[in-house]
Amino acid sequence: MGDVSSSDTPLKATFKLRLNGETVTLATVGQAYRFITNINAVEWMEFRSLHDDAVRALEKAADNAMLTVQATNALRTLFVRAKLL
Repeated sequence: MGDVSSSDTPLKATFKLRLNGETVTLATVGQAYRFITNINAVEWMEFRSLHDDAVRALEKAADNAMLTVQATNALRTLFVRAKLL
């Protein structure tokens, strides 16, 4: 597996999230991976299973662009449950 955080593989949707008053745009696997792994793990504790699913999906999508649909869906589910979307 390559470096997931530097992957330029585009997601199937671009996510625009408001966090601390600023808009964060996530359009690639690498951007999404950095976003969900750089936030303190405690922040995701309530959504641990969904977070783990999204991380695994992004790792797979970084190696195989055909899996970006699953990664995008996993992110959407996580963000909706976390009320970021």
